[in-house]
Amino acid sequence: MKVEILEFVEGARKARGITVIIDVFRAFSVGCYAYDSGAERIIATGDVEAAFNLRKIYSNALLVGERDEKMIPGFDLGNSPTEIMQADLHGKTVIHTTTAGTQGLINASLADVVITGSLVNSGAVVRFIQAMKPDHVSLVAMGYRATQSAEEDLLCAHFIKDGLLGENSASDEMITALMETSGKRFFNQDNIRFSPPSDFFLCTMKDRFNFILRAETREDGNIALIKTEVF
Repeated sequence: MKVEILEFVEGARKARGITVIIDVFRAFSVGCYAYDSGAERIIATGDVEAAFNLRKIYSNALLVGERDEKMIPGFDLGNSPTEIMQADLHGKTVIHTTTAGTQGLINASLADVVITGSLVNSGAVVRFIQAMKPDHVSLVAMGYRATQSAEEDLLCAHFIKDGLLGENSASDEMITALMETSGKRFFNQDNIRFSPPSDFFLCTMKDRFNFILRAETREDGNIALIKTEVF
């Protein structure tokens, strides 16, 4: 099995085989918490206007997402697992758009299978891929705003790669260290309204969930994220 680590939208476009689009802070952590909080479906889109159009189709929809980390005007929730856990998502359609993670899903057009990745379900991602027995795996770390390398996404990629190859270069101590690097922004008083400290801890609860989110392209070009339990 060949496992490669790529970055950003360019990496998503190059991805082949089974592809994991990784966004720990916060898109694909939010996706897991949304399903755990009772969401009926998640539709990811790269475009804000498309999100508003989708809400016209689904009467029980919630618009969730961010640009520049902040909730988009007219949306119901930001890209925050804390907000997700406080909301009533039972039976709701979550329409999700973000600066980095959802852009990766839209652009991974050459991959055979696309799933999302985050620390909260990295173990399930490993087990899912192992069961598929692929020749090639692409791990795409989307980074901060899809333009800067992000320690948390690269760390998640290494956890997944280590699990697949039986190596052990990534450690749980590295998760704690994120508080002093890419996770530092969650503890900045200026960001608390849209990036509270609780988001950091919710996004770094490694292996909290035993399911993966598989991306399937819809007829309208948007992405359905399908929850699949993995034991």
